[in-house]
Amino acid sequence: MSLIAPDLSDADKVVDTPAPAASPARDAWRMFRRNASAVAGLIILATFLLMTLIGPKLYPVDPFDIVSAPLSPPGEEGALLGTDYLGRDITAGIVNGGRVSLAVGLIAAALTMTIGVTVGALAGFYGGLVDRVLMRLTEVFQVMPPLLLAMAIVTIFSPTLWSVAVSIGIVSWTSSARLTRAEFLRIKGLEYVKAARSIGARNRRLIWRVVLPNALPPLIVSATLTTGVAILFESGLSFLGLGDPNLMSWGRMMGGNRPYMLDAWWAATIPGVAIFLTVLSISLIGDGLNEAFNPRLRER
Repeated sequence: MSLIAPDLSDADKVVDTPAPAASPARDAWRMFRRNASAVAGLIILATFLLMTLIGPKLYPVDPFDIVSAPLSPPGEEGALLGTDYLGRDITAGIVNGGRVSLAVGLIAAALTMTIGVTVGALAGFYGGLVDRVLMRLTEVFQVMPPLLLAMAIVTIFSPTLWSVAVSIGIVSWTSSARLTRAEFLRIKGLEYVKAARSIGARNRRLIWRVVLPNALPPLIVSATLTTGVAILFESGLSFLGLGDPNLMSWGRMMGGNRPYMLDAWWAATIPGVAIFLTVLSISLIGDGLNEAFNPRLRER
């Protein structure tokens, strides 16, 4: 009796199944976490955001109340970070002023990106006359001194949180418009856009549902950096006395205590350090996002 071994060659074959590809967002987050400076920036920014959210509840001192003698050094007269030239608590000003500076920065950045992306998308997608008209409009705003234009807008509409944010957004959208236009010019000729057009997709859908999602990575980086620029812009306007007089902000604290810097360095330096750390953290996050979304930088 002969035993014939069954042919298990087919059964023993290992079928190689491709591993599921990681999503772009997860891959970008993995690259972002590898950037130590970007993670440090995220931690610093999260600390400031947490301070502005729960700080006023943990330290319930009105930033406009006079709590001690003017220009008291840090740790004296019950003031943790000292007092300003009127005797107001600098700690309360830092905690409450962060809300104004960050809120104006976020609102202005959102308005900047909305205007810039809309103008750049229309110019890049349609081209021709639309492109020429919108780019000439962009050049008009580029040659205007942004600080002077923002000061004029705030002065005309009276200094409020919203007028400051809107003025910053109006004078800061040109760079995002040019970036969006460049991305649309690059993407609109690709095969998947032509395929979507061939099956009857309208221009509105092509712009907002097909081209724009694929142009988002550099725009996200631009929006991050724009937020930092907007915070600096708001601080500059408040430093010059063009901020909302009913709200405390870091720029206003620096401007009011500027004449006393040689005698009481803490009154203007501490708000300046808060502005510096916030903008630095946003810049580090922007660099990390640029590295995470840019395939050329990933290979380094």
